[in-house]
Amino acid sequence: MPAKVDPAKCTGCESCVSACPVEAIAMKDRKAKVSDQCIDCGACVGECPVEAIVME
Repeated sequence: MPAKVDPAKCTGCESCVSACPVEAIAMKDRKAKVSDQCIDCGACVGECPVEAIVME
């Protein structure tokens, strides 16, 4: 399962966007969105300063 973003926690800082090695995260309405391109590497999880991203 791909990473999941909790929009209530996401502050739109974009740290996860640059952390993703396959460019599977984009910003939509100032919140991070993970696409189906996610390879489940977890790189974004450690980069999120507010813990808004989890691996399912």
